[in-house]
Amino acid sequence: MDAGGWSKNRYRVMPTKALRVFGLVVLGLVSVSGCASQKFVTLRDIPMNPLAAQLHLVSKSGPQVSSRTETLLHHYALQELYKREPDACLNQLQDLTVDEKGAEKVYAVAELAYILGVRAEKSKDHSKALDMYSVAVSNAYIYLFCSELDYTRNPYDPQFRGACDVYNSALESTLRLVNRRGGLKPGNTYRIETAERKYGVRVEAKGGWHDDDFDRFEFCNDYKVEGLDTTNVGYGIGVPLIAVRKKHDGMDPAEQYYPDGLSFPVTAVLRVTSPSVRPQNASSHRHPCVLELRDPLVATDIKLADRRVPLQSDLSTPLGFFLDNPQFREKTNGTLGLLNPNKVQNLRGIYMLEPYDPHRIPVVMVHGLWSSPLTWMPMFNDLRSFEDLRQNYQFWFYQYPTGQPFWISATQMRSDLAELRVKLDPEKDDLNMDYMVLVGHSMGGLLSRMQTLQSGDEFWRALSDKSFKDVHGSDQEIKSLEKALFFEPNPSIRRVVTIGTPHRGSEFANDATRWLSRKVIKLPQSVTDAGNSIVRQNPNVFRDTELLTVNTSIDSLSPQSPIFPAMLRSARAPWVRYNNIVGVKSDDGFLKRFHSPGDGVVDLNSAHLEDIPDEIVVESAHQDIHRKPRAILEVRRILQEHLETVKKENRIATQPAENYLMGRAKQTKSAVVSASSLESPEVFRPGQATRSGNTSRKTAPKGPVVTATDASPEPARNVIKDIFEEPIRPMLKR
Repeated sequence: MDAGGWSKNRYRVMPTKALRVFGLVVLGLVSVSGCASQKFVTLRDIPMNPLAAQLHLVSKSGPQVSSRTETLLHHYALQELYKREPDACLNQLQDLTVDEKGAEKVYAVAELAYILGVRAEKSKDHSKALDMYSVAVSNAYIYLFCSELDYTRNPYDPQFRGACDVYNSALESTLRLVNRRGGLKPGNTYRIETAERKYGVRVEAKGGWHDDDFDRFEFCNDYKVEGLDTTNVGYGIGVPLIAVRKKHDGMDPAEQYYPDGLSFPVTAVLRVTSPSVRPQNASSHRHPCVLELRDPLVATDIKLADRRVPLQSDLSTPLGFFLDNPQFREKTNGTLGLLNPNKVQNLRGIYMLEPYDPHRIPVVMVHGLWSSPLTWMPMFNDLRSFEDLRQNYQFWFYQYPTGQPFWISATQMRSDLAELRVKLDPEKDDLNMDYMVLVGHSMGGLLSRMQTLQSGDEFWRALSDKSFKDVHGSDQEIKSLEKALFFEPNPSIRRVVTIGTPHRGSEFANDATRWLSRKVIKLPQSVTDAGNSIVRQNPNVFRDTELLTVNTSIDSLSPQSPIFPAMLRSARAPWVRYNNIVGVKSDDGFLKRFHSPGDGVVDLNSAHLEDIPDEIVVESAHQDIHRKPRAILEVRRILQEHLETVKKENRIATQPAENYLMGRAKQTKSAVVSASSLESPEVFRPGQATRSGNTSRKTAPKGPVVTATDASPEPARNVIKDIFEEPIRPMLKR
């Protein structure tokens, strides 16, 4: 029954040539499917090595010692010995470092051992190579961190950075040999055996991932990033690795949200357990070590020999390596999700690329039409490069079939987010989950907004003026229809960012494109069957039956759709803050006369939102807005602002506990108070800040324990301040 609504008399037979033109327009305007064939990393012909030029590693005459080391050998009359018997020269030089301490000699030992390791590896003597590389790493470590060399080590000397390069390069060569033997596994001890000695090095994982999460390793220096605008590299100590995750069954409820073939960044660091110029076994000149696999997303520096040391890290190459994974590409096929939504329903849901962490705020990124989570990777890569965001946020990606009407996808997203909360936080203890941020591009912005609306009867009135109680159908049909039309805002969502979103529809969804979409998009059978059944059982009830039967996502985006006025009329959740980013395409060509100002797909009037104070305009075409530096910078600003809001609420929540402790501190010299017993049920209580090795399992108490050990009120204030402000780390100033 069609009462002359938005679907009446909309289609005419289109000439074949015109259809072809409109088909090309559809492909050109909406397609972000170029991401599907894009390569994010390529294999280098020769791995990067900072010592390649200095030591002539790739020349026919190399490897050769540096001029500084050659001068030192000359000073100690070791040049001829080095030429005849380099191993004996190394041993004599090691004896000199013990008898006559000096940073320059320790560096020469590290460099010479590295060169001997390279030569041994070229001659296929892998045992000796592994031993020499280990000597090089441990001596470079001693040069950099041993307190006995503090007075002879000059951090302004180029040799200091050279020692870092020797450390990193020798360690990488060590890891390559160990990895080939299958010994690079957390919890394992790899053995180094030569004719003269035997010793072992234990491998330990440090961070959010567990030992059984590591399947295999690749080396970042083997790859070149091409598909991301920026490369997030930090300079310091260690070897950046690509850790490929092993999918496994276990008790971790977050397991289902990790995609197959996921890879993540790791930095390997070899720690000398007792750094000294004189080793424990002086006769062998070998130092006991442990190999640590560090997560650079958890911390960008570590403590070595009582000093903070930055990690050499690479966040972009592991990401690009994962994005090229065929398993992930197959499961995030935006074209299949558009043309045959039913085939990808089992792939719908949240994707996590990092360990679930209850102490960080979730940011859920929602893609648009004919797209997938791949579209967010440039923004994700950029945002993750900022430590304040990386330490306080975890980025998730929502995938859904984009061929079906967006309000169906919004209903499914509502259920998927609720299910995730039940599985990961059934007791609702992870309070950072209640500060969730949604970021949606294009149609994804509509899905995101609908999570924060109170429907009332607005959406039902868009379909019918009859009472919903009078609708006939099976229990399942009625329940499904009710879920789509009557809903409450998600109380966990506190902010929504929409980017290039058609809040009033898109003129792109015109007669031609809607006709074409119905020809090529195959809607889920369950959706059409349920809709047809409801319509048959309820004649003369619905104004527009096509909203329930043959509607596609293109239809749902039409400016004439009654859903858009219903969305604009619906009450917004008062606790949600909205931000909007609008795209405007600069077009001075002849096409300018054929479309209104906008991004080429969404008109400016449709992209604009009333009563939203935080709205900016970015010069960009529709498909690129969320990848533009200006838009990414704005999202960064918004997330920093959101952190400030959370901090402010945390401070308010501390006041009852602070006042209580200040009073108690006057009465006793030591007071122990549980903050959870002091707070009002209406105020926000932040979660425990400390990140344990197993971030998916909650081991911290619900309320932090506060100990005041001074009679004056000031220490009590400081203790409370530290506890409540710790979950949100310091932020960059706007």
